[in-house]
Amino acid sequence: MKALKKLLDKARPAFEEGGKLHAFRSVYDGFDTFLFTPRETSKSGVHIHDSMDSKRTMIIVIAALLPCLLFGMYNTGYQHWLASGATEFPFWSLLLYGFLAVLPRIVVSYVVGLGIEFTVAQWRREEIQEGFLVTGILIPMICPIETPLWMIAVATAFSVIFVKEVFGGTGYNIFNVALVTRAFLFFAYPAKMSGDSVFVSTNPIMGLGGNVADGFTGATPLGQIATSGAASHAELASSMTTITHEPLSTLDMFIGLIPGSFGETSTLCILIGALILLATGIASWRIILSVFAGGAAMALIANCFATPTYPASFLTVADQLCLGGFAFAAVFMAPDPVTSCRTNTGKYIYGFLVGVVAILIRTYNNGYPEGAMLAVLLMNALAPLIDYCVVEANVRRRMRRSRA
Repeated sequence: MKALKKLLDKARPAFEEGGKLHAFRSVYDGFDTFLFTPRETSKSGVHIHDSMDSKRTMIIVIAALLPCLLFGMYNTGYQHWLASGATEFPFWSLLLYGFLAVLPRIVVSYVVGLGIEFTVAQWRREEIQEGFLVTGILIPMICPIETPLWMIAVATAFSVIFVKEVFGGTGYNIFNVALVTRAFLFFAYPAKMSGDSVFVSTNPIMGLGGNVADGFTGATPLGQIATSGAASHAELASSMTTITHEPLSTLDMFIGLIPGSFGETSTLCILIGALILLATGIASWRIILSVFAGGAAMALIANCFATPTYPASFLTVADQLCLGGFAFAAVFMAPDPVTSCRTNTGKYIYGFLVGVVAILIRTYNNGYPEGAMLAVLLMNALAPLIDYCVVEANVRRRMRRSRA
């Protein structure tokens, strides 16, 4: 590392103003500050000096995502092996297959997103921000594994430009960039974002895997529920099966060996990531706790008034919290410090409403069996209003106290 540092310091003059490569100064600074602690520090007394900057924050979030990422790779291989009718499941072959299936999507996301951010930073003569380090890995994690690469590229470019850069870049976007990418894909290319095959990789990769068995169904449990027509919890439970038509249990849903967007299926791995975020103080426990509380409350209400018209209403509270992208949204999407509430009271309200709206959409809209994405985006739009109301209520309370 010392040799690399010396090399970068030696090349610095060429990237300074007046140097031969000054047009790429933002790119140089981006790599330099990513690899090493910046040399510049604030000297005035109004600053709080801390070792935790946005770069370190992003790295911790990526570390928290690693359990979901690794499990998702294994599950991608596992679901393919099931779909191809295999009877043996070699761990390393499954993991390697998943890695090869996922890697191109991660590369496309980063190349497109970072390419735009580098270009805009250079054009504005600003430093390159680290926000896309997390966004770039979130995007492929919340998309079906069979999403074409060109679609990921188009959706990523749209989100980075129109949701982030036009508002001023990192820290100024009002919506979660990764979720807008997912929403763009869902509404622009619905056939590629839902169905029985998009959540399971169907082709061999570099000699790994096999041909998919005829008539296999790779629909997610929520997709199966939406079309089940179940009139009771027992009928609903029997309608949720694996690719091999084995019944699913709550434990299966919690562990995550089920079809779905590859980073969202394992609630266990998501909770491990939550512990990392909470232990390091990166994520707000108020928001995470409130999302689960709101989801549990709405799931309980829906179950108490369950009706065959809406089969998902027969789901138990535990099943509702483990299925789909609910847990992933609660831990990695809703607590986004840029797009969520700032006030402590507002965080409780914001998180609770995210949970309520997510289960509400999922349960009472059979045409859209996943509500977490829309719930977070809706509350992103309302977060400033919630904070405003909380602050105004506090001002009025202080005014009344001062007059007493």
